[in-house]
Amino acid sequence: MAQAKTNNARHAGRTVYVVDGSRTPLLKARGKPGPFSAGDLAVGAGRVLLARQPFDPDAFDEVIIGCVMPGPDEANIGRVIALRLGCGKEVPAWTVQRNCASGMQALDCACRNIAAGRAELVLAGGTESMSHAPVLLSDKMVSWLVDWNSSKTLGQRLKTLGGLRPAHLKPVIGLLRGLTDPVVGLSMGQTAENLAYRFNISRERMDAYALHSHQRLARAQDEGYLGEITPLFDNRGNVYLQDDGLRRETTLDKLAQLRPVFDRPFGLVTAGNSAQVTDGAALLILASEHAVEQYQLPVLGRIVDCEWAGVDPAQMGLGPAHAMAPLLKRHRLSVDKVDYWEVNEAFATQVLAVNEAWQDVAYCRQELGRRSAIGAIDEARLNVDGGGVSMGHPVGASGARIVLHLLQVLKRTNTRRGIASLCIGGGQGGAMLVARD
Repeated sequence: MAQAKTNNARHAGRTVYVVDGSRTPLLKARGKPGPFSAGDLAVGAGRVLLARQPFDPDAFDEVIIGCVMPGPDEANIGRVIALRLGCGKEVPAWTVQRNCASGMQALDCACRNIAAGRAELVLAGGTESMSHAPVLLSDKMVSWLVDWNSSKTLGQRLKTLGGLRPAHLKPVIGLLRGLTDPVVGLSMGQTAENLAYRFNISRERMDAYALHSHQRLARAQDEGYLGEITPLFDNRGNVYLQDDGLRRETTLDKLAQLRPVFDRPFGLVTAGNSAQVTDGAALLILASEHAVEQYQLPVLGRIVDCEWAGVDPAQMGLGPAHAMAPLLKRHRLSVDKVDYWEVNEAFATQVLAVNEAWQDVAYCRQELGRRSAIGAIDEARLNVDGGGVSMGHPVGASGARIVLHLLQVLKRTNTRRGIASLCIGGGQGGAMLVARD
């Protein structure tokens, strides 16, 4: 198999700092639209964040937001969010979409502009309200409605009505279609099954990883390790303080009882070892050295470099292996020189497969162009406070969330360097190298 192409996205030029950030609690979708639209979530994350800054919201040079499925009233949701946050009419804002890595793409775009001298201060991140994913009419139903509206007489309307069939009323579920690759015809879960087969990853290993994710999130909540979360309040007076997908009571026995979802009845990927469908937002403030000095801003860390890679869409979960490897090579880093890692948990088997690929000499030679195996990521330094399996994966926001939390982990542990990465629907990977000096 040919080596995947990568995109050298090094931020040559000026240093780019992350000075602050916040995110909402991640709220599990429970079969009906949740209390917040994507715009509501981002505004909820941003209000407190901007209120604690020494500059006014209109000081931003631009606002960049990643989002996959904005609502019908949120076209160019980045602009909607910027105006609702009080950034003012003169601050331009725009929206980016790179599936699961949209939030990271927003950060990359902000970095490029700051590094190039085109911006000094940027608000960037991502948001997603997956519970509000659209339910659409089929093409047949749309055509029927056109005929109905074109009918002028009673006879024409009766004739058109006679052509209406039950099949016309079958809805198109936007979320399910969005999580299916139209080129290879596989859902994201089916691509995870492919990785389990390729790397011989057992159901027991997946479930053990999932249990570990919940245990780590429980500890993080108990120890107060998620200080970047800003509470949300809905219009009924309810308050949301923490990620609510955590299952403290889960056990390996309970996980083992779940049936496969994507390859029945023989598959291995279940709802228990997959990321949860979730609503959430994460925003970061990025600044140049000039802006840091001008406003006397604290520095959480630096965004050093970013990489994007393409892989076979049928094995899209391997994207992080291909995106992270060039970062190591460019910066002459071995695996043990990276203090902490955040690899988004789209599926337990996907994270496990990335680690297996890096330990496979043949894979590293044939797919990554390396002379030898890269080596395993120490699980004690990987997703240390849980991830998508336990807290959820709001696709537009996760890329920003993992970068923000990685910087918080480095601060908490007084360590220097970290890499955040995601697999991306459609067969891509994204990775970002961050540092604290």
